[in-house]
Amino acid sequence: MPMPQEQNHTIEDIYALPDGRRAELIDGQIYDMAPPNTTHQRILYAIARRISDYIDKAEGNCEVFLAPFAIFLNEDDRNYVEPDISVICDGNKLDDKGCHGAPDWISEVTSPSTARIDYGIKLFKYHSTGVREYWIVNPLSHTTTVYDFKNEQGTNQYNFDDDISVCIYKDLSINIASLL
Repeated sequence: MPMPQEQNHTIEDIYALPDGRRAELIDGQIYDMAPPNTTHQRILYAIARRISDYIDKAEGNCEVFLAPFAIFLNEDDRNYVEPDISVICDGNKLDDKGCHGAPDWISEVTSPSTARIDYGIKLFKYHSTGVREYWIVNPLSHTTTVYDFKNEQGTNQYNFDDDISVCIYKDLSINIASLL
């Protein structure tokens, strides 16, 4: 499990990390990121491809970004995350460094080493910074937890075999089992 370092860090510290070391910065605390495994990557790519295909077919203006992609959640230098999947519908938030502000939809593929952060620290941070929808995809339990922050609909948990309705796109549902 990644442990925060007990200092108050800034984005400058993230950019100063040695090559190959990936970490996120949440409220000044650095959280190291372990390399993803094959299952994680398969799930990540399959979901992102499904979202991207939907956006292309609907001729939508949103874009899908896969980690590592920088998200600067607050207008400060103490928050930098790299969600597994970020869907951003406001092109004005994007520049060459990443996204400045909350994405519309974030999905994290969790693991035992990231569960505490994904279900706790990031859940609070994403909700408080304006993310509209947050999915936590758990390959071990074959479940997906969906948070609809935009409509304040609470939490729903689904099995991979379920058709999961996307909150920000009323006519899109994703069945993760069918993608794998």
